[in-house]
Amino acid sequence: MGEPKFARPKFDTPSHPWKAERIEEEHQIQKNHGLKNMREIWKAKSQLRRHRRQAMRLIGMSDGTVAHVKREVEDLTRSLHNKGLIASDASLDDILSLGTEDILNRRLQAQVYYKGLAATMKQARQLVTHGHICVGDQKVTIPSYPVSRDEEELIKYHMASDLNDPDHHVRQIIDGRASSAEYAVEEEEVDPEATAEFATEVKEAAAEAPSAEDTGGDE
Repeated sequence: MGEPKFARPKFDTPSHPWKAERIEEEHQIQKNHGLKNMREIWKAKSQLRRHRRQAMRLIGMSDGTVAHVKREVEDLTRSLHNKGLIASDASLDDILSLGTEDILNRRLQAQVYYKGLAATMKQARQLVTHGHICVGDQKVTIPSYPVSRDEEELIKYHMASDLNDPDHHVRQIIDGRASSAEYAVEEEEVDPEATAEFATEVKEAAAEAPSAEDTGGDE
């Protein structure tokens, strides 16, 4: 049963930790998405396995529970659609075709990058953790925060962030890089990590922004 005061991990670690092909693949994903460690990839893979397991279970259910199966299929597809993982008319086969990067693309860090609020994935993570990004009126400082389909258009700079000023030095760097960046990462690598000057500017701008505790945000 385990020690009650220690939470069990919500993800599975690789069954073969030293498999070269998997390690190389995960290093590439980590680089493309600006992830801090491999655990973030393992969490995404565990989530993906849960979705696939649900879809496979529904595909394999007998005809004796057609109405029940139909309701479960509708619930599952609606849930994943709201999460931004599949289209509204997607089938169970579409769920089985999802990949790890489809899950990672729903992270707040990735959405900030895709919306052009940061020039690179690593810069996006930095802006989120320093309190420059909010979803609606709520500041979110968790890069792995899952963005729902309804929240996509609510992502913006926090009202207390200096980056709301288009003439701010860091904002000009971001706008300049974002205007020329290609956000399809299938063929090319994401831009290199932020420069030391950029990091200094972000930290200085973040000093005046309220903390997550000040706004009651989740950690």
